Order: sequence, then structure tokens, then C-alpha cells
Amino acid sequence: MVSSGTACRLGFTCLAFLPLSVTLTLLQPVQAQNQVPALPEDASQSQPDFTDPNNIRPLSQDSSLLSMPGGQRLLSEANSAISSQNYAIAAKKLQDARQVFNQLSNFYQQLGSSFSGIDNRVYESQRQKAVQAAQLRDEATYQLALVHRAQNQPDLAVPLLIQIVRSQQPTRDLGKKAYQQLVELGFIDTPSTTPASNNPPASSSSAPQR
Repeated sequence: MVSSGTACRLGFTCLAFLPLSVTLTLLQPVQAQNQVPALPEDASQSQPDFTDPNNIRPLSQDSSLLSMPGGQRLLSEANSAISSQNYAIAAKKLQDARQVFNQLSNFYQQLGSSFSGIDNRVYESQRQKAVQAAQLRDEATYQLALVHRAQNQPDLAVPLLIQIVRSQQPTRDLGKKAYQQLVELGFIDTPSTTPASNNPPASSSSAPQR
């Protein structure tokens, strides 16, 4: 038989441990919530390895703006806006395309000049890309000048047309068209009789244009 004194001591001991057991019981859910959930087995496999060169997205994709397809996409969007006579959007798209092609032309020219006398194959490849980008830049500039003219803003069209004549030269088709626009706008009163030439230019200006 347990004496009354022993029973009291046991009861006191139980009461003394009661708060600690309750505390541990309350802490268990909190600790469970703070545990980091385990990732599914397939989660790590679904993440691409960016150290793999095959996972690097090239800038030549249509989704990239700093690329030839990106600039051509802007030209296509501008033509659609022109067809619906939304000249404000067309002007914005053409200005963006013009800047993209101008940057590309400068970048390709800079890269090519770095290989001059070192690797002629790389030099010639980058030079051709610079010329192609400059040609598209001038075409976008010409379309932008026509949009400004349609908006009755000849003061904005004239500087663009002069830039085209300087870049394309008066003997090329686009240069002659730009000069003719200057004549029609009344900025020039002397029509050009220079015969047109569709041969590609030996070099095309890739200097930044405003």
C-alpha cells in the first residue's frame, strides 16, 4: 500500500512535469509546419541545366528583339498599322525597328573590325551582316518618313530622307526615292537625273542615326 505522503509526492511530481509535456505537445505542430516539404522526385529533373550550352536560347530566335527577326517583326507590325491607317503606332514600331537595325549594324561592324587582319572569314561575315542591317535600317527610316508625311509632319520627314540619301547614295534606288520625296516636299527644287543602280553597295553607313 502506498502511504498518503508518498501519494502526495507522486502527485506533485506529476504536476511539476505537466507544463513541460503540454509545451512539447503544443510545439509539435509548429515544428511540423516549419519543416521544408520534400520536392517531388521529378522536380529536379524538370529544371533545365543552364550550364549546358544546348539550353542557352540564341538571340536569333523570333522572341528576341535584338536580332534580325526581331527587327523584321517590328516592320511587319508597322505595315499592319499602316494598312489600318494607325499612323501613331506605325511610327512607334518603325522607330523601334530603326533603332534595332542601327544597333545591330554597329555591333556587327565592331565585331568585324576586331577580326580584320586576323580571321578574314569572320571579318567578311560580320561586315555582310552590318551591311544587311544597315539596309533594313534605311528601309525602316524611309517608311517612317512616309508615315510622317502622311501625318502632315514634313519637318520630321526631311531629316530622315537626307540621312537615307547620305547612307544609300543618290545612285541607288532607295536613295533616289528619298531624294524624290525631298523634291515633292519642296525642300529641294532640283530634280535628280542620276540613273538608278540596284547593285549592292560596296559599304553601307552604320553610323548611329537619330
